[in-house]
Amino acid sequence: MKKIDVACFQLCSSESVEKNIVTIDRMFDSIEKKLDLVCLPECTAIFTESKKKLNTYSDNWHEKFVNFIKDRAKKNKTDVLIGSIPYRKKNLKFLNRSIIVDSKGTEVDYYDKINLFNVNLSSKEKYLESKNYDSGREIKVAKLSYGNLGLSICYDVRFPTLYRKLVKKGADFISIPAAFTHTTGLAHWHPLIRARAIENGCFIFAPAQVGLHENGRRTYGHSMIVDPWGKVISSATNNKGIIYASVDRTLVKKSRERIPSMTSFL
Repeated sequence: MKKIDVACFQLCSSESVEKNIVTIDRMFDSIEKKLDLVCLPECTAIFTESKKKLNTYSDNWHEKFVNFIKDRAKKNKTDVLIGSIPYRKKNLKFLNRSIIVDSKGTEVDYYDKINLFNVNLSSKEKYLESKNYDSGREIKVAKLSYGNLGLSICYDVRFPTLYRKLVKKGADFISIPAAFTHTTGLAHWHPLIRARAIENGCFIFAPAQVGLHENGRRTYGHSMIVDPWGKVISSATNNKGIIYASVDRTLVKKSRERIPSMTSFL
């Protein structure tokens, strides 16, 4: 089996969808090789906690943004993971939705974030994702031409049972698009991402948001691609950009055979 060529975009998305599209478009244009999969981070299309701006996105930009990604997937002849975008429900709340689009521009599957980021880090730093969003309910593994991609989003990384269930459903790779806060990222990002790779014998694709955003929130960055043995094979720091890796799916089977720690749990 040939190696699978993967890229993760590290963005500093704003509250302007139009600006974000321009940034992502330029990054796609800068790719100089044929890729099998491009992964974008959480809050790809719009980075905001304003209900009004989320509704404006839904009314005016949602279809345009998704169609933009479909067009780029076809132009670059690559599958694309939209790390997450807000999807408005009939009850007027949102789902934090990850979408996988194939190289023909077809939506293959989607996943709605199950574990919402409701935390109290300090008297000055609190987050309540459930204010605007409802939790998803279904665990998803997207079947792609080169293997199965287990879908998760950001805060999900702290719930290891979810990842065991993804493996049970056949995941060879797992995506963890994120907008980790700088506070929690500095302390926990690297060990959590590597732990999910090691304990599940999976490749992890973790594209992230980075920097100071328009709404005042600061994200950690450090996008990573990690192999099933826990080795970081590609990583970013605290700047916008793209990381690349060629991954060999056969390492998944080899890693699980070397340390069969999942047998009793599956």
